[in-house]
Amino acid sequence: MKPQYQALYDTLAQRIDRERLIHDPLRTLAYGTDASFYRLVPQLVVRVHDEDEVRFVLQQTRALDIPVTFRAAGTSLSGQAVTESVLIQLSDQWKGYRIHDHGHSVSLQPGIIGARANQLLAPYQRKIGPDPASINACMIGGIAANNASGMCCGTAQNSYHTVKSMRVIMEDGTLLDTSDENSRTAFRESHADLLSELETLADSVKNNSDLANKIRHKYRLKNTTGYSLNSLVDFEDAFDILTHLMIGSEGTLGFISEVTYETVEDHPIKAAALIYFPDMEATCRAVTVLKSTPVSAVELIDRAGLRTVAGKPGMPDILADLGDDVAGLLIDVRGSTADELDQKVQQVTQSLQGMNALYEIEFTQEKALYDTYWKIRKGMFPAVGAVRKVGTTVIIEDVAFPVEQLAEGVAELQGVFQKYGYREAILFGHALEGNLHFVFTQGFDDPAEVTRYEALMDEVAQLVAVKYNGSLKAEHGTGRNMAPYVLLEWGQQAYDIMWQLKKAFDPKGLLNPDVILSHNANIHVQNLKPLPQANDKVDTCIECGFCEHACPSRDLTLTPRQRIVLWREIQRLERSGESPQRLAELREEYSYQGVDTCAACGLCSMQCPVGINTGDLTRELRHDRYQDTKVGYWIADHFAGVTKTARTGLAVAGTMRGALGNGAMKAVTGVAHKVSGGMVPNWHPQMPTAASMPKRIPMVNDERPSVVYMPSCATRVMGAGPDASDKRPVMEVMLSVLEKAGYNVIVPKDVESQCCGMAFQSKGQFNAAAKKAKDLNTLLMDASQQGALPIVCDTSPCLLTMKDTLDPSLKLYEQVQFLAEQALPKLTIERKIPKMALHITCSTTRMGLGQTFIDLARQLADDVVIPPDITCCGFAGDKGFSTPELNQSALKTLKSAVQDCDVGYSNSRTCEIGLTEHSGIEYQSIVYLVDQLAH
Repeated sequence: MKPQYQALYDTLAQRIDRERLIHDPLRTLAYGTDASFYRLVPQLVVRVHDEDEVRFVLQQTRALDIPVTFRAAGTSLSGQAVTESVLIQLSDQWKGYRIHDHGHSVSLQPGIIGARANQLLAPYQRKIGPDPASINACMIGGIAANNASGMCCGTAQNSYHTVKSMRVIMEDGTLLDTSDENSRTAFRESHADLLSELETLADSVKNNSDLANKIRHKYRLKNTTGYSLNSLVDFEDAFDILTHLMIGSEGTLGFISEVTYETVEDHPIKAAALIYFPDMEATCRAVTVLKSTPVSAVELIDRAGLRTVAGKPGMPDILADLGDDVAGLLIDVRGSTADELDQKVQQVTQSLQGMNALYEIEFTQEKALYDTYWKIRKGMFPAVGAVRKVGTTVIIEDVAFPVEQLAEGVAELQGVFQKYGYREAILFGHALEGNLHFVFTQGFDDPAEVTRYEALMDEVAQLVAVKYNGSLKAEHGTGRNMAPYVLLEWGQQAYDIMWQLKKAFDPKGLLNPDVILSHNANIHVQNLKPLPQANDKVDTCIECGFCEHACPSRDLTLTPRQRIVLWREIQRLERSGESPQRLAELREEYSYQGVDTCAACGLCSMQCPVGINTGDLTRELRHDRYQDTKVGYWIADHFAGVTKTARTGLAVAGTMRGALGNGAMKAVTGVAHKVSGGMVPNWHPQMPTAASMPKRIPMVNDERPSVVYMPSCATRVMGAGPDASDKRPVMEVMLSVLEKAGYNVIVPKDVESQCCGMAFQSKGQFNAAAKKAKDLNTLLMDASQQGALPIVCDTSPCLLTMKDTLDPSLKLYEQVQFLAEQALPKLTIERKIPKMALHITCSTTRMGLGQTFIDLARQLADDVVIPPDITCCGFAGDKGFSTPELNQSALKTLKSAVQDCDVGYSNSRTCEIGLTEHSGIEYQSIVYLVDQLAH
């Protein structure tokens, strides 16, 4: 580190844990990217826990004249969340909230994900106003700091119009709570000059009718270009002005440590229609008509956009047959009651009569079709990203035209794309506000391409901001991407006021410099992110960061996005031959940070717009590390003996635990683990007892329905936990439930020699995994009478693997699915337990069975607690033994989340080991509870 950063590090280390002061080359590079197409590698990343730490960091950086940038989820699209100085990153301690007035307002810390905020408000049928497309990943801090809006939010329900109060930390470390009169009084004394300047500026703007009218016009549209100058015409009180200036300030005026929103109604009943028009002009005329109707959202999609999703699974066939000039409107209508919804639908439909719709207008409330319509809209951006040329990035920009000039503006904008050769560009957006997104692919490795991009943006800026007096940034924030064009859009007078505001809040210019305002006219084409070819499993990654919140290693080492960023750099260095020492260092660090601590759970693929499973890359790297070893083949060929030996080992270990205790066992196995090269697992306090294998049950020719029961190798080896109240192994309990439900149960012959192959695949032993899958397929085809009988497996991850690798004609059921759909209807549940904790495994989520599991649990318990911050538990097969810190990090919030529960349930034996250890309560398979309550 440079000397001033070393001095800062030494000072911060006196108060902040060193593991939260990140300065190594691997992780600073990992934090050097956000969802934009810029890369700036920070000198130091500080993961702050609370307001006091933020204040302390700001005081120290101010004393050393060191710039800082704040970062929440890092999903910003315009370069707001990257820096080459100090990055202040929110840790996972910023998730506090308070709900007020029966949900009519809510106070949220900046680390809460937007969708989580709405989840908290759902019982009150309320939600926060902003609804950005990234709401499942972006955090409240970013939503407020960027004044993000979205598809239904419009201009009336964004953060600016729904903020009630906030807690703000100023550049000198002063904390202001705008809802607290004592705090306001203290701030009047300490920052009288700032408040006075805000009031003076507001008066001068109000007295300048031309400027005031211009500001009002600009904010009649969606607009996030520059600072929120509307605060100077909308408010008199300096604290109101300050609060609303912070909205959309992108971390350049201060740090928002809490925001209180007035919430909006969340209508429970929804209907949608996808309506096609012969051309863009007719489509835009329809938008003008819809402006005065009770619609919740109107999304415009051009023909190129519709074409990107045509032919994809679940998409309507009609998309492929539309004419070349056709455009569509996705119209969403919502109501509190069925009658209210019907009235709104009729009003909208009537308004569109005579608008030349190509087909009859039909609204649907049917969930599958409704979801399909929105899938079309949301699928276009990733569709472009998935097919782009390797090495290029996907750029999504958003502009706003006055609605009455939307048709003309769109036509000219499409002409500009054609002029500069961006023929793949697609156009869609929130039409009611004249807000359009345009998406195109761009390479930055060729100077000629950079020049082409710069020329495009210059002409777009002239078209939108000058000719149509629109917004160059409608909802994505100015960032460094549009900073050079703020003057062009606003004019010198307004631009000068923005600089006055910046200097009043941040005299030294240390807060996120070059974002929103910059003296560098080329800032938007500097520090461009390289996207070199890395691996075909991850090359389509657009580094959006949607995956990060679902990753169990996110607070321990790296996230999926960061793993891909680093692997790209490793491959770039490998090919270029530059800096062999740096390459060696990155490879060495990546071995643990990138490979060993990846759970390979696949949850990232469910969040990824282009469906990337970073675990596939991890497994391939593990394969490259170990290849397909003779040991792997031998274990596959002698699997029955291996599982028998494992049971014997657990039995012996259980006896030794009774004699020596957990402490001594940890020491003994620790030595054995090292000597054996990892073959002997580290001791775990919840190391299970040995399972006892039930005898094979032959098929009986009676009238009972038959089911094939395939116990996984985990349940064949691992019995109950050492302190379990029910000591029976899962297999015995499963057989009990199936027989109570009236099934003739078939346990396949030679089942002890079988494995789904997941244990081999996760370690990169692909050939051994394929062999075991083939053997299992043969066994189950025979046992199920060539797929005629259903097959149930008692372990969720194994069933997912079986679904991926076995013959699709096999009727495979995960235990939760079989219990919910087949067994429970045949059982009598006479009572419920009062409360349970429920862990939904990553494999259950990936199979789309999460809600099925929740519904099953609610039939068995009055209160089902699902810890909100737990995704994958991180046990990951045997990672809980070999890399226990991954499981510990993934479950660090579990104990507090389930503190009022006496028992927990899941559907994976290995997951339950870690869940029990880190929760303080016993977790078992849900089948135990079904057996306990069923008759």
